Amino acid sequence: MTDKKDNAELPRRDFLKVAGVASVAAALAVVPKKEAEAASPEPKSSAGYRETEHIRTYYETTKF
Repeated sequence: MTDKKDNAELPRRDFLKVAGVASVAAALAVVPKKEAEAASPEPKSSAGYRETEHIRTYYETTKF
């Protein structure tokens, strides 16, 4: 008798698994997708290369 009970529950379990997966798939299908936005290049905040006194001293010692 226990074999019939186990076999009868398998289709119900399969149905519940499929129902769970289908509900998640339906929820994902309804969620609106956002389009990717292009990143704008950020302006450089540094002043760039500056030749300071210690750099000039280094250049003089290396004969640049």
